[in-house]
Amino acid sequence: MRAPSPILVLAGSLFGISLAAPLIRLSDAHPIAIATWRLAIALIPIALLAWRAGSWKAYRSLDPRLLWAALGAGVLLALHFWSWNASLRYTSVAASVTLVNLQPAIIAAVSARFLGERPSRRQWLGILLAMAGAIGVAWVDVPSGDLEGGSNALLGDALAVVGAITAAGYYLLGRAVRQVLDTWGYVLLAYGAALITLVLLSVPAGATLWPQPAGEWGIFMGLAIGPMLLGHTGMNYALGRLPAYLVNLTVLGEPIGATLLAALLPFIGEVPGAGTIVCGAIVLIGVVIAARR
Repeated sequence: MRAPSPILVLAGSLFGISLAAPLIRLSDAHPIAIATWRLAIALIPIALLAWRAGSWKAYRSLDPRLLWAALGAGVLLALHFWSWNASLRYTSVAASVTLVNLQPAIIAAVSARFLGERPSRRQWLGILLAMAGAIGVAWVDVPSGDLEGGSNALLGDALAVVGAITAAGYYLLGRAVRQVLDTWGYVLLAYGAALITLVLLSVPAGATLWPQPAGEWGIFMGLAIGPMLLGHTGMNYALGRLPAYLVNLTVLGEPIGATLLAALLPFIGEVPGAGTIVCGAIVLIGVVIAARR
């Protein structure tokens, strides 16, 4: 059977990840609980597919360093989910999704040390432009008081940036491991490590994992099927065939899709201000410049 085109898979992934922010905004559950059930539900079909494909057999000969890299990627994914989910409690969908998508610029910035690649002058210009745009998003977001966090919108912006940093590390580690493991073998390890990390974090955070109201299960299922299976898993598939920076550029469409959904859905009805749109556009332009090779 012919393998699906990684470009087409990335297109589906973009649709999947664009659903995440609106769905999370609709949930009243603790940010850790949202991430925990999102992963737990997604892992059921993933474990079955990994078993059927025999992906687990590759674990026997896996280099211990790559094993730790896969587990480390899972820990970073858990921290990404926690910080980003929490950011949506305090700041707007547009600001949160734009800032969390600083990750390609962050990857370009650390590539000199992590991948032995020195960013060019153009890439440094893109990094600085993206960072300036991010500061602008945070600046215009500070006075907002119509969300749960009120004047803590800056906290939400900061949590979104933490989400960007941890996501960048997750993709960098995943790129290395995906050269050896197939999609299902890798995501089973990474998502499993992320799930365990979130369960452990739920204790000190005081997050209630069970029971959950009936309405929350529909949101958890939507997050597992759309952003998790179609979105993240699709991008992990592409990581085995395309460079990490190119796969990561896919997320640049997420702010547009998520912002449009948040504005058009009547039960959210969150229209971003002009300042957020302008500064967000600066972020995305800077990321494109920084991530290009």
